[in-house]
Amino acid sequence: MTDPALNNNPSAPPKVMIAGAGIAGLLLGILLDKARIPYHIYERTASIKPLGALMSLGANILPLLDQIGLYKELQKISLPCDSFLIYSGDEELRLLGNMGRPESEEFTGYPIAVFARHRLYDLLLKQIPPEKISFSQKVISISEDKDGVTIQTADHQTHRGDILVGADGTYSAVRQSMYAAMEKEGTLPEVDKHQMSKGFACLVGTTDPLDPAKYPGLMDPSSRAILVLSDKTPYNWSAFTVPDGRICWNAIVQLDERQSQENEAKGSQWGPGTSAQMMDEIRDFRTPYGTMGDLIDATPKDVISQVYLEDKLFETWHHGRVVLIGDACHKHLCLSLWLTYLIEFVRVLKQLLPSAGQGAVNAMQDAVVLANCLRDLESTSPEAIHACFADFREQRYVHVKEQYETSQMNAKLIYGQTLMERTLRYMVFNWMPRWVIRKGIIKDLLYRPLAMFLPLPEARGPLERLPQKPCKGLVDQRQTSVV
Repeated sequence: MTDPALNNNPSAPPKVMIAGAGIAGLLLGILLDKARIPYHIYERTASIKPLGALMSLGANILPLLDQIGLYKELQKISLPCDSFLIYSGDEELRLLGNMGRPESEEFTGYPIAVFARHRLYDLLLKQIPPEKISFSQKVISISEDKDGVTIQTADHQTHRGDILVGADGTYSAVRQSMYAAMEKEGTLPEVDKHQMSKGFACLVGTTDPLDPAKYPGLMDPSSRAILVLSDKTPYNWSAFTVPDGRICWNAIVQLDERQSQENEAKGSQWGPGTSAQMMDEIRDFRTPYGTMGDLIDATPKDVISQVYLEDKLFETWHHGRVVLIGDACHKHLCLSLWLTYLIEFVRVLKQLLPSAGQGAVNAMQDAVVLANCLRDLESTSPEAIHACFADFREQRYVHVKEQYETSQMNAKLIYGQTLMERTLRYMVFNWMPRWVIRKGIIKDLLYRPLAMFLPLPEARGPLERLPQKPCKGLVDQRQTSVV
């Protein structure tokens, strides 16, 4: 099937094709719908599977969900997280401390919300009209001309639009096709030819509903969050209670150079993998909810995911009529939001649990900034599209780069097992002044991008956000009074 001819009216909005129905692709679709920009989402899989475990979202993205009317819905499927218990897991389980209530809510009015990962997918997917999303539509080729871009999918159909957005994840087919074309032209930077680096492997899962009598605190109105540190094994592990009497759990191990090289051919996409060995290694690890083996046995095997964590910040985010967002252009060592406030003193740590995903927060921020830029697009000429994409990258790159660099350092601080990393961890946890932590939290919370073509949400806290570029033709809205 070939889509109808494109509208050549310079004032008409662009027709946008989105490859990938992950969090970034779905949120971009929702925002484009509100901006009255035509779009269609092409997802390579037959359905979105509930893989991965915990997600946590905080004030860097919750105002946007508030703005588009989804924050109250998110509250129904999440729990606020107002304490974080840290244990030593060697010999016996020993409480090291409680980080207490995060200060982000004091500054912004938004708590940290924790929930099972698939619940956010379901919430976003419900907002997409069925006729605007197609499944089992893997993109296998991309071609461009001066008037538009054409994709061919695995079922031999062709689709045409003005713009293609690659929101198709770490091993993005859109990025690979774009980079192949640029390499043929001789325009691909050398740094973008290098492979991603793998430093950690993790295992995650979400249990079935559990018996509250056996698991105290399971039905509390806020999430019980724990992190267990170990000096005698290469692992650290975590668990969070989430709605419906479930527990999201995680175990992560640092890879040495040999292990990293051995796993170069293995991908980092979430999915049931060869996890039996890792499950056996962590079964006897202690948690306040029993052993990790108890949590594994309470988890359906088809939702246990093993993944090798990679990181890379690509320099090239767009070319021609193609632009990348999310993991397709910046893959982070994803770390948990609660640990943002645990080690802010080292700098702005983002999401620590691999299943919680600062990658998701960054991808959502990409979506809203790109939607703002597309809303301002004055024509679909190659020159106008290039300027639009360059503006998008300019607005986002500095923030992504800062988060990327700190996520690398802080992953080693929390999960690193070398003598230097363990020593640094001890010093930070025990001696870092609270005022340093508070200063870092405030700096991190300033960046809260919103859709500038929509009414801004009501302020919930005293901390102002960084000003954003206003959309053309719209009155600059309360730039400094919004959280």
